[in-house]
Amino acid sequence: MKLKSLLFASACLATALPAHAQDEVDIEEQEAIIVLGEGLPDTPAAPAYSTVEIDREQINATGSGRLDDVLLNVAGFQQFRRADSRSSNPTSQGVTLRALGGNATTRALVTLDGVPLTDPFFGYVPFNAVAPERLGSIRVTRGGGTGPFGAGALAGTIALDSADAATLGLFSGQALVNDRGETQLSATVAPEVGEGYAVVSGRWDRGQGFFTAPKDQRVPASARARFDSWSVSGRLVQPLGDALELQLRALAYDDARTLRFDGQDSTNEGQDLSARIVSRGPWQVDVLGYAQWRNFTNIVISSNSFNPVLDQRDTPSTGLGGKIEVRPPVGELHTVRLGVDYRRSDGNLEEVNAFSGPRFAGGVNTMLGFFAEDDVQLGDLLLTGGVRVDRSTISDGYFETVAAGRTEFADRADWYFSWRAGALFEASDVLRLRAAAYTGLRQPTLNELYRPFQIFPVTFLANAELELERLEGYEVGLDWLPVPGAKLSLTAFDNKVENAVANVTIGTNLNQRRNLDAIEARGIEASARYEAGTFSVLGSLALTDAEVRGSDFAEPLDGLRPAQTPELAASLTMSWRPSEGALFAATLRHVGEQFEDDRETDILPAATTVDLFAQYPLLEGLSVVGRVENLLDEEIVTLNRGGTMDLGVPQTFWIGLRYGF
Repeated sequence: MKLKSLLFASACLATALPAHAQDEVDIEEQEAIIVLGEGLPDTPAAPAYSTVEIDREQINATGSGRLDDVLLNVAGFQQFRRADSRSSNPTSQGVTLRALGGNATTRALVTLDGVPLTDPFFGYVPFNAVAPERLGSIRVTRGGGTGPFGAGALAGTIALDSADAATLGLFSGQALVNDRGETQLSATVAPEVGEGYAVVSGRWDRGQGFFTAPKDQRVPASARARFDSWSVSGRLVQPLGDALELQLRALAYDDARTLRFDGQDSTNEGQDLSARIVSRGPWQVDVLGYAQWRNFTNIVISSNSFNPVLDQRDTPSTGLGGKIEVRPPVGELHTVRLGVDYRRSDGNLEEVNAFSGPRFAGGVNTMLGFFAEDDVQLGDLLLTGGVRVDRSTISDGYFETVAAGRTEFADRADWYFSWRAGALFEASDVLRLRAAAYTGLRQPTLNELYRPFQIFPVTFLANAELELERLEGYEVGLDWLPVPGAKLSLTAFDNKVENAVANVTIGTNLNQRRNLDAIEARGIEASARYEAGTFSVLGSLALTDAEVRGSDFAEPLDGLRPAQTPELAASLTMSWRPSEGALFAATLRHVGEQFEDDRETDILPAATTVDLFAQYPLLEGLSVVGRVENLLDEEIVTLNRGGTMDLGVPQTFWIGLRYGF
């Protein structure tokens, strides 16, 4: 598969830079490019839902320079574990919003240029595949969704949009090193090609990592969290005529990590292709198709014998899908969206358990959806409403061992209905009121249905009988602009996920994925922004009361907080731009205490961290960059099982050069 990735990466470069690309591009002409390279714009009523925008400056001014770090500035965003994408198992990189967690699966729809990004088998987000410097903006919308691929937007949507050539410039790049000798290297070229442009970008991160085990828990087999990852992407944007545009994108990545013990290695790799045609004429149309090939390997080391006990040596999966969205011209007062989307995920697991021998598992999931939405402008009042009808199919599921033979699970299929509605009222020039209600759904992943796994000594069983998760929720909020440069947003919400999938303790060192009656989450989200001259302040806070509503089998869970779910999360960033190209920023984050498990037996203490960022121009286009992660060297507990702990990133200093941006 590594050879396949390298060949695919070469194809990315060849595809994105045709032979007729200009050898030299005038910078002024580069800035005049008018091709957008985006999808259709947001509908007028999009602000009726709780939304946070992250601009390019924020994206590229973090302490770590990693995408998951960028998203932590949105309070309420969380991965299953606090560890970042250098020192966690990739399968724990499921993301959610509004404390609707409980296991490691992604409950939010994460897209890159409109294409769902989550792994087809596991449902995790491959953060290392997306370099932040390639992005132009990020838009986080909380609450259930109905639009394209809305059946995956149970907790909300995280839309990643690539930067265009005018934003990137002809060439940009950076090279940084930290105090452990780890490096980050990236480069992007974005030449004008024909009437459009191409973007080719590559990034390579590598390092010896740090010891995740506390000093008093290290043994001779303890290892640093080594990491070695690269990604390369190519993008071509070309007009096909008046108001018609073609967008092609290719992505390849490979990511290798070592966790806690020598030999406890994991890899995840992928290759993605997508094609998109966007028409911005009277009839607005967005047609998208994509294909994804992914693989994951993992070796589990015993914490007693320090020998391999599980070799997950091959987990190939494929994701196929697409959408057609049409916005007909129905007059100035209405914005109508009509469409259909399709997603297919298939995958297989091949592994060797030291005790039970080889075992195999896999299946196929499909989701076919039809959606319609309408925004209506009535003076200062904007109303929006949308519906989806989805056909969910779970088929070809099996689990096989040498001892028990092959078990094939019955195919299942059914139709599901979901909806959302909202209102936006311009109460005055400085005050906007909003309200929304919605439902949503999420299909269990192939991983949840068929793949058992271990975090030694605990075994987690799959469950082929899992039902789809269903969400019901509502929210009310306001946006207040008291003075120029200031904005305060406040949202109160009540969300409930029925049939929530969680890792439920069913015996000593034995868990199984099961449907709870529900997870209920009520809370308040706040965000604030203030800009005055060269200074700016950004703040975000989420205060959530989340509880499990258990079934008969899980009666001890009733009223408990879901695993890995904090009550309080907050972020504050202060920035200063003393001159052109110069930027100094400090970010303070706090995450409240969480429970490791469903029974609230092991605690992950609260953690408060400070990150710093500085950029100062040396020559035209060239700047020196300094970054600090975890300035106060706070102990961040990312795993706690009976006192056996893993820790997050310690105090880390970075220095380097950056060109462009």
